[in-house]
Amino acid sequence: MIEKNYNVVGVMSGTSLDGVDIAHILLSEKNGQWNYETLTAETLPYTKEWVKTLQEAVSYNDEALTQLNIGYTALLGGIIKGFIARHTLTNLDAVCSHGHTILHQPQHGLTLQIGNLPQIAAYCGQTVVCDFRVQDVALGGQGAPLVPIGDRLLFAGYGYCLNLGGFSNISFEEGAKRVAFDICPVNTVLNYYANRLGYPYDDEGKIAAGGQINPLLLERLENLDFYKQPYPKSLGFEYVKEVVIPLIEEFNIQTEDKLRTFTRHAARQIAQAINNTDVKKPGLLITGGGAYNTYLIKSLKNLLPDMEIALPDDKTIQYKEALIFALLGVLKLRGDINVLGSVTGAPRDHSSGKIYTI
Repeated sequence: MIEKNYNVVGVMSGTSLDGVDIAHILLSEKNGQWNYETLTAETLPYTKEWVKTLQEAVSYNDEALTQLNIGYTALLGGIIKGFIARHTLTNLDAVCSHGHTILHQPQHGLTLQIGNLPQIAAYCGQTVVCDFRVQDVALGGQGAPLVPIGDRLLFAGYGYCLNLGGFSNISFEEGAKRVAFDICPVNTVLNYYANRLGYPYDDEGKIAAGGQINPLLLERLENLDFYKQPYPKSLGFEYVKEVVIPLIEEFNIQTEDKLRTFTRHAARQIAQAINNTDVKKPGLLITGGGAYNTYLIKSLKNLLPDMEIALPDDKTIQYKEALIFALLGVLKLRGDINVLGSVTGAPRDHSSGKIYTI
């Protein structure tokens, strides 16, 4: 069989609002076996103004969201164009972009990722594959998670793939099907409280490690209704804003204590999710910004003493989602399945996304 090669750029903006992750990826497929190489990758931070806007956008009306989408599409297109020019990238097959999630309410048939307007192709001067979630929600799925197809095709050597970003999500093979779901918020909450102390994030979890666990707050967090729901299930920033933060704010305790309590809560929810499965293959691959939270990782290791935990190279830790959205875009270009109904709850697997050309 002939090996097929793809020269693409993957783009991801997560709910933790660190910035736009963008990576130059080489993907190859031969006899159904996929391989990848991450060449150049960067995170382009948002300005303080954009961070504030994206945090507040969940409350925008339809007209304001329309204008925001137009402005953000121009911003994202410019970021991508700058990345391509800065690294002198040529002969790209496509730019594969997730956009930025503003609304995610699949129970109401609604999901909105801004930055996916057709004009983005002209802004960055490339064919663009994007807007991967909408079709799945229209089919009755959660529109998330989308990463598990990449876990299956690129990281099959691990029993579990865990991402620690704005939210924690996990995927694994259960029998003949891939299973995946969001577990709990992580950096959406931790960054919120680190920001209150004047830091962009809690570096290595040091602030949390210096706090005290509040048993009552921990108990209240553990009893949130979301954790009682069966998977597939997914979380959005609205849930953090409307449920989690208000709950934590009921407690008049030090911010350091809130950070430690929530970090412990996240570790416990992740460990519980893993312990409730029966996966024979060993190994837990952890990626995402939370992989650098030493206190969180230590807490996980204490709760999962028999689990082999793997932290890959920095590019994979930081840019795995950009990598997998690059793969989703390539699969869409090929007309191949890129969304698994077994993980989103959709009635069938499908090939999702929109293709815009210059």
